[in-house]
Amino acid sequence: MTRSNWRLGVDIGGTFTDVVLEGNTEIFSTKVLTTYDAPENAILDGLAQVCGKADINAGDLTQIIHGTTLATNALIERRGAKTALITTEGFRDVIEMRTESRFEQYDLNLTLPEPLLPRQRRYTVRERVGADGDVLLPLRRSDIENLAGELAVAGYDSVAVGFLHSYLNPAHERLVRDVLSQKLPNAMVSLSSDVSPQMREYERFNTTIANAYIKPLMKSYLDRLAERLEGAGTTCPIFLMHSGGGVISLASAAEFPVRLVESGPAGGAVFAATLAAQYGLNKVLSFDMGGTTAKICLIKNETPKTARVFEVARSYRFKKGSGMPISIPVIDMVEIGAGGGSLAHVDTLGQIRVGPESAGSEPGPACYGRGGTRPAVTDADLMLGKLDPDSFAGGAIRLSIADAKTAMIGTLGQSLDMDAVTAAFGLAEVVDENMANAARVHAVENGEDLAEYTMIAFGGAAPLHAARLCEKLGITRCLIPKGAGVGSAIGFLRAPFSFEANRSVYMRLSDLSPETVQDLFTELEAEATGFVRSCDATAPIKAEHKIYMRYVGQGWEIPVSLTAAQAAHPDAETYLKLFEADYTRLFGRVVDGLDIEITVWSVNAATPTATVTLVKPVTEVTSAKSADHRQMFDAALGNMTTAQVTARSGLVPGDRICGPAIITEDETTIIIPSSRRATVQNDGTVDIERVTA
Repeated sequence: MTRSNWRLGVDIGGTFTDVVLEGNTEIFSTKVLTTYDAPENAILDGLAQVCGKADINAGDLTQIIHGTTLATNALIERRGAKTALITTEGFRDVIEMRTESRFEQYDLNLTLPEPLLPRQRRYTVRERVGADGDVLLPLRRSDIENLAGELAVAGYDSVAVGFLHSYLNPAHERLVRDVLSQKLPNAMVSLSSDVSPQMREYERFNTTIANAYIKPLMKSYLDRLAERLEGAGTTCPIFLMHSGGGVISLASAAEFPVRLVESGPAGGAVFAATLAAQYGLNKVLSFDMGGTTAKICLIKNETPKTARVFEVARSYRFKKGSGMPISIPVIDMVEIGAGGGSLAHVDTLGQIRVGPESAGSEPGPACYGRGGTRPAVTDADLMLGKLDPDSFAGGAIRLSIADAKTAMIGTLGQSLDMDAVTAAFGLAEVVDENMANAARVHAVENGEDLAEYTMIAFGGAAPLHAARLCEKLGITRCLIPKGAGVGSAIGFLRAPFSFEANRSVYMRLSDLSPETVQDLFTELEAEATGFVRSCDATAPIKAEHKIYMRYVGQGWEIPVSLTAAQAAHPDAETYLKLFEADYTRLFGRVVDGLDIEITVWSVNAATPTATVTLVKPVTEVTSAKSADHRQMFDAALGNMTTAQVTARSGLVPGDRICGPAIITEDETTIIIPSSRRATVQNDGTVDIERVTA
């Protein structure tokens, strides 16, 4: 059976690699354990499985879209290349001084995260560009040549270049690149004026260093992947999901791998936003829980919230400022070390703690029987009856209740004088409360009331925990779409080709220069469109314009969206009204008597997304009964209860199941507690709602 258009979505996670094959209206999927030493092995394994299910050859594929956590893991685990930084004389220690803020104000023993590069790998040259872009101190070519000799002797694989105010005038950085390309032809070079041309030296330098640090690793992996896929018979183009929720070419991804840091979670947000559009939902909480982490994202008006800066590798959980800032366009989400493989322990106060350490796929949770000895979230779910030991991952992995019980007693039970089930309940409650608390904080920071939101849950572990999370957050409705277990990979196939170009040019609103603004937007649009055209030479492209504004004296900006006409015909009065409207919505009032300044200008170019069809709600409901039952722990009741077990494949639109119940499928399991009931909608989505008295 051959189709004219077969597309493959691949998501490499910390525990599982998800592979989805889509052709016309057919979708085939699988989950395989991630192979850390050679991630491409898992992709080839999954590719063979889904092609076998569809009865096609690898050569029939027309497109591959890939997202991965490899870049993130390399930064967290400090497994990057030997990297040097070249910066302006006097600014060698910017990445170590950070912003001098205390992210944990009352911790007298506060330990700041180590910079990605130690001091001996940071070099300076005499040069200076002013805040207006004028050259104050010219850079001498001989100085670069002398430094290149030092770098050659030290044997660096990659070099990051970040000069003061180079986002306004990149000439000095480009001169360094030209010299290094001659003197160090085997070293890769990353310029801050290319990677992140924005103000704030700490964030810009750190982002450029991160890009340089993972660039050799990611290029090597992407080259190997392309070679292995070609060897398997594929001839189609390969694209990468980027952190902003769009797709870029393989060449762009290899040049700017830092843009891939949140690529997997971004695909999940796109997946949730697509479902939100199909159901006409304006307020959605996206909940993505996999084997290693959980991600929460606010989606309003069918669009995920975005940001310009985010953090990876936070040393203090949930604490802004304790991580490594990455200054790139990104879908704004909270990431928690709470996945199926997250490990539990008892702290010095006798409290159960879960994550962020994860068992991953090697050895995996104790119940995998691969050598794990500490209890993970999956072990707790198994002990509580939420998982069937014989059908996990479609039966590919047989789970051991005995191993899970041994780990639960050994790590938690003995210390806290609990039996295995009570310890598992405690572990599950802690991880669910961690996720609920993160969602509450994220909502408060954005001025939102989660009671007004609908949850969309996906990822291998999310449907197991979504209903309990809704109970804790006061959310009345939760949707579990078809393919939820591989949601991020499906999201890759729904994402547009897109690229966002940013640039910092400081301008007060009272001094707005329409000609300068027009030229700036024209340049940014050409840059963003160029990246999109490298992926698709013919598709129509829509450009979205934003400016980042603040009152004079404030430290941070808010994004203000412009129409194409407002960008083409800049007007200070119009921009003022737009800013004040957004500022009032966020903070409840405007500030009189202060001028307003624009610091960053942005253009996002994207191809159109597919038009969605609204899902018509079912009109007739039938109670679905099952002869299969098993014991399951209901957290709201605080004890074991008998739950009916139903295969999702046997359900049809209009079927209704009242909790306590379990709905099984190959990639995940849906838990319906006694406080909820589930209805199958016309597109196969399981619609979970609170039971009202």
